[in-house]
Formats: sequence, structure tokens, C-alpha cells
Amino acid sequence: MIKQNKAEVDLSASLSEVWRVLTENEREVLRSSATIQQYKRNELIYCENEEPKDMMCLLRGKVKIFKEGVGGRSQIIRMIKPIQYFGYRAYFAQENYLTNASAFEASTVCLIPLTVVKTLLLGNTSLALFFIRQLSIDLGIADERTVNLTQKHIRGRLAESLLFLKDSYGLEEDGATLSIYLSREDLANLSNMTTSNAIRTLSTFVSERIIVMDGRKIKLIDEEKLRKISRMG
Repeated sequence: MIKQNKAEVDLSASLSEVWRVLTENEREVLRSSATIQQYKRNELIYCENEEPKDMMCLLRGKVKIFKEGVGGRSQIIRMIKPIQYFGYRAYFAQENYLTNASAFEASTVCLIPLTVVKTLLLGNTSLALFFIRQLSIDLGIADERTVNLTQKHIRGRLAESLLFLKDSYGLEEDGATLSIYLSREDLANLSNMTTSNAIRTLSTFVSERIIVMDGRKIKLIDEEKLRKISRMG
């Protein structure tokens, strides 16, 4: 983990949605208390059972939120994209972290002490409503993914995960390749299946000309068919 000079990061641009609802005094408080950290690929940002101390906003890169399950298997709960806030729910629930967060690739994260966040929320209803909305959106996504990952068959789960990655991170310049390269294990952990099942299902999608694979690169050839498989479950 490497600290970066805040002067190198324009917080007014990076945290624009929050910045616009703050007063000038509140902006100065945020500016003086925030720190910028650089994380290497696979470096842990926070761990399960740690006490939450900072709210985090991903400025650049990709972050995964995951939980260790039964038998050492990981379950990826969420994938964070710029600009998304994370790491603050546990603080307001008055509990330690229930999950882990790590940099999926080299990432830049803005950390704001949660004590400062709480003070700002108590004095600014617009800011409080912003984070209520963020938590509500995250809860809705979590509810939908819980149903999808427990009720859909393997093909439906994997199709749903590929579409989720496309919607979250977009496509490369060719308009077809996912702009994120996951290992088979990570894709399995995102889809609630074993790595071997993920490999077999990916191979089936390739043979059916739904996707094309080149190492960790996945190109969506027939997105409509992928959506149909996801809908049918």
C-alpha cells in the first residue's frame, strides 16, 4: 500500500456527486482529512472482523468484495468500479467487517475517516440522503443476486455473471470484449459454482458461439442469447 499526495488528485472531480452537496467548509474538512492510497493487484484493503475506520471511494482500478465460505471457498459479493463508495456499512451497523476487500488490479482508493463522515452526515441532510440512496441501491442489487445465485441453474448463473461484468465495467474498443479479465476461479466465485463447473460451462458457451475466449479475455458474440439463458435461469 502506497500513499499518494492529495495534490495529485482533484477531489472535486473525483468525488463530484458528494462534492456538490457539501458547503465550502465541509469541502475543506473532507479535503484535509482524506488520504489517497495505491494498492497493488490482489492486495487486501480490509479484512473480515476488522474494525471499520474509513469510508472508501475507488478512484481508479477494480476492487472485489468477497467472503470466505465453507471449506475455504470464496464468494465474490460485489465488484466495485470507479466511482463507487464502499467499506462504510459495517460502521453504521456498529459491527466489524463481515467481508474482505482486495484490489482486483492496481487501484487508487480515497479513504475518509468514518468519524468525519458521520459528522458531515449529521450536519448535511442532502449528503445523508445520498448515502441512504447508495445503500438502498446496493441492497436491491444484493437481493436480486441472492435470488439469481441460489435459484438459477449453472448456465443461467454464469450468463448472469458475464452480463453483470459487462454492465459494471463495459466493453473494450472492439465493442465485444469485456473490460475486465477474470481468472476461471474468480468467475466461479462470482457465479457461486466450482471452478471446474465454470470451465465446463464456458467451454459450452464457446462451442455454442455465444462467447470467444483468449486466455482471460472474454468476447461476447451473441449477447441476446446470453440474456435469454440468464432470463430462463
